Amino acid sequence: MTTPTPHASALVRPFSVSIPEAEIDDLKRRLAGTRWPDPETVGDWSQGVRVENARSLVDHWQHRYDWRRLESELNRHPQFLTEIDGLDIHFIHVRSKNRNAMPLILTHGWPGSILDFLNLIGPLTDPVSFGGDAADSFHVVIPSLPGFGFSQKPTETGWTASRIASAWAELMKRLGYTQWAAQGGDWGGVVTTDLGAMRPEGLIGIHLNTQYAFPAQMPENLSPEQRDAVETLAFYAGELGGSNHLQGTKPETVGFALADSPAGQAAWIYEKYQSKTDNHGLAEDALSIDDILDTISLYWFTNSAASSARIYWENKSRTFAGPKVTLPVAATVFPKDIPRVPRSWIEDTYSNLIHYGEADKGGHFAALEQPETLVSEIRNGLRTLRS
Repeated sequence: MTTPTPHASALVRPFSVSIPEAEIDDLKRRLAGTRWPDPETVGDWSQGVRVENARSLVDHWQHRYDWRRLESELNRHPQFLTEIDGLDIHFIHVRSKNRNAMPLILTHGWPGSILDFLNLIGPLTDPVSFGGDAADSFHVVIPSLPGFGFSQKPTETGWTASRIASAWAELMKRLGYTQWAAQGGDWGGVVTTDLGAMRPEGLIGIHLNTQYAFPAQMPENLSPEQRDAVETLAFYAGELGGSNHLQGTKPETVGFALADSPAGQAAWIYEKYQSKTDNHGLAEDALSIDDILDTISLYWFTNSAASSARIYWENKSRTFAGPKVTLPVAATVFPKDIPRVPRSWIEDTYSNLIHYGEADKGGHFAALEQPETLVSEIRNGLRTLRS
């Protein structure tokens, strides 16, 4: 599945993360000077992030959070930059010791990042050390979407999901992979779906934990499962859709609002984790506070509020009715995902569905919330493609 010299190209340059100490000091100074809004007038999260919860998060960020811990963890993995279509793309690339491993490109969404997949790298590349079978080994490639993390920020329009998918195909070719698979959720699911639809040379199948399988024309008669899907989509686009709408219509305004305020950046992302994880009332039930702040810190230090938001603007015509995909597709549904697509529509959209799984728990951010389950589903879902 790979050529003998995947990194022979001089186009691929090593990269490591090193945030200057002055920027960390500046962050803490800004946090200390936060001007807080008045408390909400309701007893729940229906008006957005509750001030008392935001204060607790920011206090931890200022006094107890350790960015250098995350920086060291990132730098333990081989990282690279490579220019594709005029843009430097940052990615992690970890090769399995198993020569017969399947190459797999993992794509994050918003407000996600490469951090979503850090806990998947070991089990995917070295399954034996994590109680698995060597036959399920993967070489993993984890790129940062354009405008996200340490990838370069586009200075022109046109970086749609399909253009990103084409860049990913070039990346896998540049790394020497002749047969490979792709996985994604959220915007990573959009990019991976577009990869499946365009069928670039070498791509043998995809795994999705976000499925874009709503019918373009809604049928008159809906089953209970389908009706529930329509209701969750309305909830997603309505009550939960505030940030999506602003990012899809005014991403630069979002950047102005967040680029100068770390507390604002924290609240913007914290609310998303609160509303879309499988929790019992607080995002911290599903994710550790350091997991939440790792992501928030990455967005802050890379000043990527506006550049990441533009993925919504660039793809504002997209809907949850994705293209038909005839390439082999594996799908996993997490119970608290929003919206949750019924199996009947998944089977209609992905005519070559090779695996369908339903997780016991987990929400929209599967890689962060339930990494062990997602690893198992990726292994099971793509296993038949190895032959």
